[in-house]
Amino acid sequence: MQEIQNIGRIAFHVVGDTGGIGYAVPQQIVDMHMESDFNAGNPQSNPAFFYHLGDVVYYYGEADNYPEQFYRPYTHYPAPIFAIPGNHDGDQNYKLPENSRPPSLEAFVNNFCQKNPTITPEAADVDRHAMTQPNVYWSLETPLVNIIGLYSNVPEGGEIIQDQFDWFVNELASTPANTALIVAVHHPAFSLDNFTSGSITIKDNLENGFKKSGRIADMVLTGHVHNYQRFTYSYDGQKIPYIVAGAGGYPNLHCMQRTSGMPNLHCMKEEAYDRLEVPVSLPNYNLTLENYCDNRHGFLRIEVTQNVIIGEYYTVPRPQESWNAPSQRIDDFELDLKKHRLTKSPISR
Repeated sequence: MQEIQNIGRIAFHVVGDTGGIGYAVPQQIVDMHMESDFNAGNPQSNPAFFYHLGDVVYYYGEADNYPEQFYRPYTHYPAPIFAIPGNHDGDQNYKLPENSRPPSLEAFVNNFCQKNPTITPEAADVDRHAMTQPNVYWSLETPLVNIIGLYSNVPEGGEIIQDQFDWFVNELASTPANTALIVAVHHPAFSLDNFTSGSITIKDNLENGFKKSGRIADMVLTGHVHNYQRFTYSYDGQKIPYIVAGAGGYPNLHCMQRTSGMPNLHCMKEEAYDRLEVPVSLPNYNLTLENYCDNRHGFLRIEVTQNVIIGEYYTVPRPQESWNAPSQRIDDFELDLKKHRLTKSPISR
């Protein structure tokens, strides 16, 4: 905390949907390139942590999948890993008899919500202790940015129950006015993919929380959809990045809609027309799709100062390509926290 205050900046990695079930190579490649982002010669530029957007393991949050889908892939990741759960982390295998099903989120809680740092059985031979988060929905406080992590439960499209919503409103209202505010939730409010689509439920819960608390998030980070999408949402005079970053390692990526007309935000389209050309304006939603990538895995790097949030999205080599080839920055942006306006980041100007 003191170092963050001294240098006046904090950087961190963000991605979700990492569990490499059945084929771990994409997850391993993403991790390898996140690790390469650490610079021993200039430690002040290093990410402070990795914030996971949910679906740590597939398909039912089983403890048996943590060694191969979480601990071993991140054996050498040199920073803490925080997380919110995704629907697969909380789902249960209803093919099993009821008395033999582990409780929902049991493995997630054991590996992310311990009272004290401890090596769990799921870690096997990996020397990474379980995280000490206070709950499955929780807030991470830093000198420059607060991240409110919501749990959107298991149902398709997500669900925020009343107790969670009341807590969310209180966290929004109590975040200091001079601190950047990011909301992280697994299910996306907006998506133009051709598999799952965005969630009106999440969109409405976020906006109702903003209205009731009087505090609007500066950025919303989501996963669930296995690709990258960056939207700009115009809300109450502010420009808010709504980002989908769910290409962290699950083997199958989700393609975007192919359409010759206006894409549909909250339902899937089956027509096979041309690829979407960005920017895509959706005036009925006060929304613009600024950029996307649906054919490579990758990760997001966020940097926050007192005045700006800078985001960069990197894609990584495909499994059949040289793993040592450099990651490619395919998107970047800068959010002015005072004016609530977006520009290209200084890196690409």
